[in-house]
Amino acid sequence: MVANSSDSNNYSSSSTVVVNVKSGTRDANSGGSQFPSSGLFFNPDINGTATDDEDQRKNPFDAAAISREVAEGVNIEDTKPNPFLFLLTILVSFSGFLFGYDTGYISGALVSIGQDLGQTITDGQKELITSATSLGALLGGVIAGTLADVLGRKWVTFGANTLFVIGAGIQTGAHTIWTMIAGRFVMGWGVGIASLIAPLYISEMAPSRFRGRMVILNVLAITGGQVIAYAIGAGLENISGGWRVLVGLGIVPAVVQMVMFIFMPETPRFLVRLDRMEDAKRVIRWIYRGRAGYVNEDLVVKKVKILEIYNNEQHPEWSAMRRFRFALKQLYFIKPNLRALIIACGLQAIQQLCGFNSLMYFSATVFETVGFNKPTAVSLIVAGTNMAFTILAFVLIDYIGRRRILLFTIPGMIIALVLNAIAFHYHGSSTTTDGWAILILIAMMLYVAFYATGIGNVPWQQSELFNMDVRGLGTSMATATNWGGNLIIGSTYLTMMNKITPSGTYGFYAGLCALGCVFIYFVYPETSYLALEDIQDILADGFSIQKSIDLSNEAKRRHKRSLDQSENESIEV
Repeated sequence: MVANSSDSNNYSSSSTVVVNVKSGTRDANSGGSQFPSSGLFFNPDINGTATDDEDQRKNPFDAAAISREVAEGVNIEDTKPNPFLFLLTILVSFSGFLFGYDTGYISGALVSIGQDLGQTITDGQKELITSATSLGALLGGVIAGTLADVLGRKWVTFGANTLFVIGAGIQTGAHTIWTMIAGRFVMGWGVGIASLIAPLYISEMAPSRFRGRMVILNVLAITGGQVIAYAIGAGLENISGGWRVLVGLGIVPAVVQMVMFIFMPETPRFLVRLDRMEDAKRVIRWIYRGRAGYVNEDLVVKKVKILEIYNNEQHPEWSAMRRFRFALKQLYFIKPNLRALIIACGLQAIQQLCGFNSLMYFSATVFETVGFNKPTAVSLIVAGTNMAFTILAFVLIDYIGRRRILLFTIPGMIIALVLNAIAFHYHGSSTTTDGWAILILIAMMLYVAFYATGIGNVPWQQSELFNMDVRGLGTSMATATNWGGNLIIGSTYLTMMNKITPSGTYGFYAGLCALGCVFIYFVYPETSYLALEDIQDILADGFSIQKSIDLSNEAKRRHKRSLDQSENESIEV
């Protein structure tokens, strides 16, 4: 069957998608459906293989008819989602918390380890300890997407938590530098896998108009992890071996998420890919049932069928290796997929090469160098700024839009980096806290504020760019780009500070930010309020910047009309 695809926030006639769609099924009780009243947790049948009940009737599937109804506003995306979906998102975001906690604790640990690893740590060894996690995350990010496509989003998250626990345990008991590096490396695999899976899982579960904010909850968890790690580190800074407690505490949220995820569902898009349509319907009913616990069954059927067009596994009989080779070819030789990859990898590269994580990894070291007596406590101010403005991004991202928020915030980052370079130049090698040292702190806070509002969040919306056939592999490549950039920054920052001076280092980062701003202006389309399947159609004919802006604005207007209509109906009742 051939189904028309999208030219606005619907599926019109701009392009075609060839699909093999089975006839649809519909529950006999079409008046709506409820999940068990327990709320967050799911029917255990969700993990099994679904079968059709005898009293269900077969309906022929007319993709064109569904497209017309969506165009006319008959869309499940306009219904209110289940409030418990946000609790599920918070649980998934434990992965982000662990990512942030790891970033935060190493900054304080590097200045408090002292001789606990058998010797005083040099700058080169600090870079090795820091970059070991980045290397592990790079390797984990490369395989995470393929693992997610084969094993599912749920169980790969479980595996990432196992690596967190093992890595933290090795570090807690480390008595040599190389044992510490080994523990950081193992934990890095978990960080890399989780950094891909968490936003991927959230994106595939979230209603389109909430997707940006729900993914940012994971980023907010990252910043929250950093703040908590800095706060605990500051409290334990003068306690012998306190850094071991700081590291060991990271095991707790990993174990909690690992246990809780046993009861979580797979995403409906992955279930459709496995041809488990009834399971996918159950999850969709739960997502969109709202506070009343009710959702129109016709809308559920239409949603599943639209997902089937774009997400159905075309060759379920293929081996995992053959599917990987096919996805690799699709990703690099099909133009819409390649455009999505360019955008996703470009945004992740900008996020890392702008130098932000040099602050997260080495802020305590830097503040100690410029004369602050409590460097870990000062670092907490920077981490707090990061968290505060991530909250601002949570409020703004779906209203302002991804593209516009980046084009506003990156120039602000450039200004802050230039100001930082000037302050470092005049501060020189002084070890006293003078006015220039205060200006360095202010410039860093300004830089972090702009970063957290924009580029710190938007790249993690990466999974929304990719077709289901290449989503796992595409997000793997983008995540690997992120961690590759992270590895470069973590392993070169202190060396650059010594070789080309702090002023040269921050001036260099400012130049990279300027290049990133140009990239975003010409390449990154607007995706807010658009369904995942709509975004794939935008990239079919190019990067389609203006078209994406028009479609996003139309989707916002359509949603507003839907809300106004609902309010009017409520008043009439």
